[in-house]
Amino acid sequence: MTRLGWLRVQHVRTHSDVTVRLNEGVSVITGQNGSGKTTLLEAIYLALQGSSFKGSDSEILQQDSPWWRIEIEDLDKNKRVVNFDPSRTQKRKQFTIDQKTSSRLAPKYKHPVILFEPDDLRLLNGSPARRRQFIDRFISQLNPLYSTALRKYDRALRQRNALLKQASIGRDELFAWDLALAEHGAYIIEQRIAFTEKLNSGLTEAYNDIAKSHDDVSIHYSHTFVGDVKQKLVNELHAHFDKDRFLGSTSVGPHRHDIRFEINGLPALNTASRGEIRTIVLALKFLEVSLIEQLTETAPIILLDDVFSELDSTRQRALSERTKRYQIIMTSTHIIPEIPANTHRYSEIRLPLE
Repeated sequence: MTRLGWLRVQHVRTHSDVTVRLNEGVSVITGQNGSGKTTLLEAIYLALQGSSFKGSDSEILQQDSPWWRIEIEDLDKNKRVVNFDPSRTQKRKQFTIDQKTSSRLAPKYKHPVILFEPDDLRLLNGSPARRRQFIDRFISQLNPLYSTALRKYDRALRQRNALLKQASIGRDELFAWDLALAEHGAYIIEQRIAFTEKLNSGLTEAYNDIAKSHDDVSIHYSHTFVGDVKQKLVNELHAHFDKDRFLGSTSVGPHRHDIRFEINGLPALNTASRGEIRTIVLALKFLEVSLIEQLTETAPIILLDDVFSELDSTRQRALSERTKRYQIIMTSTHIIPEIPANTHRYSEIRLPLE
């Protein structure tokens, strides 16, 4: 798809039926908290990426509604529709593109999206799960095989954990799931390490461009593997069998790993100021935009969920300057003065619609 022209949502969270026209430049969705601003970003993300960033398909359904529907159309009049009907026993969610319907959004139809949420600014001092989610979401947009590996790993992990909760479980009964975890886990680890290295190649420059400093900033994967990663994972799972059986869950593997940041050779979490941490995150987001565009040869659509209110004026200007040539759809409780409103490339969408 090219830049989006309009969006319609029906029975999606608090919205019964809302249609909004989107600007090819900047669309600012304003309104009070609870007016459904983020829901419109969620709908766009789901239509372009195939899944929500906030919840399951059933959680999106407006209370007491029989179904939900999302429609988007780009400036070239290409349209896609996403339907969800909980009354179906199978294929509850369906995508219709080019008059073809499927239950999953094929990789060729996914359009790159950069989502920036307030919680992203707390990435460094948030949970390891949040940092894993950041890198996983990033890689998944560039490598469809990675999303498949994540799903298969998660499925095997749930099966192994279920067996570990049984009182009489033995090593042999876990062997097949150990192999599955090792196979998919090795691929996940290798991809995470490769992409952290890609980020490292430009992180310092991006950081110093924002901060106007001469610091050295780097990102590191928490675990180092040399040699056969799959075999090392099998060995780890085997060695931790007694501990895992006692805990009733799997204690080793990429679902336990982390992403760490350093500034001038020291752990950023312990030494960086609040402003420096936010600059690191902002630099990461800028790298995410440029790498996705470079590797997909497609300009991503940028979704900003009430981020400007979390940034000081210096970082607001940096964000505006670095993203001005992309289509931006953002939410805010008020008009953003740093974005020029006297242009045809800017529009405001006020919720609730009158």
